Amino acid sequence: MAVLRGEQGCPWDREQTHESIKKYLVEETYEVLDAIDEKNMHKLCEELGDLLLQITFHAQMAQEKGHFNICDVINGVVEKMMRRHPHVFGGESAETSQQVLVKWEEIKAGENEKPKPLLDVPNNFPALYRAQKIQEKAARVGFDWPDVSGAWAKVQEEILELKEAEATSKGPRIKEELGDVLFAVVNVARFMGIDAEEALQETTKKFIKRFSYIEDTAKANQVHVKDMSLEEMDQLWCEAKEK
Repeated sequence: MAVLRGEQGCPWDREQTHESIKKYLVEETYEVLDAIDEKNMHKLCEELGDLLLQITFHAQMAQEKGHFNICDVINGVVEKMMRRHPHVFGGESAETSQQVLVKWEEIKAGENEKPKPLLDVPNNFPALYRAQKIQEKAARVGFDWPDVSGAWAKVQEEILELKEAEATSKGPRIKEELGDVLFAVVNVARFMGIDAEEALQETTKKFIKRFSYIEDTAKANQVHVKDMSLEEMDQLWCEAKEK
């Protein structure tokens, strides 16, 4: 990467900034996740390399400005892991993973300059994932329903408010109330121990699979999907569910 960014290096690599390539960091991360979901170890190895390249790219640009280098990145995370695992590298003990998480948050809070833990959740997280992370942090300090029944009641309340907004209001309030419904549903997922982001991803994949069946069947019958009636598509949808 130093060579690529050097005077005799690649014009494209030399032009890049932290801002210009940040989208690739996200893209490569999602490609790693796809490889994990596919249980493809060869692909996972390759995608981890692509992700590592992005980390190296950012570190090299920082080194050129005198901020830090790749060794600082590695040493920093090693020190952090040792500091946050006193039950492994220190004299403390932890018998369960829950005890580890509680201690982790305590240590992290002591390291962080921000007094509000919710501010630690990155704005660029996917929305469902971010909502669940924020709810988890709030729950750790006691701001939570005693059990899932309270979360379910909140979902019903927010649905009624959304329906009311749809009947009486314009876009901004409807959007707000829809967001409240989604946030409340994520809270139910958290109580059930379900990752809301993963659940929606799996449902989306299921939808794609079933709709692809409709498209493939239509093509086999030399019919365009847009020329089919809703009843015809719904019949194929039901067939796809049985596959």
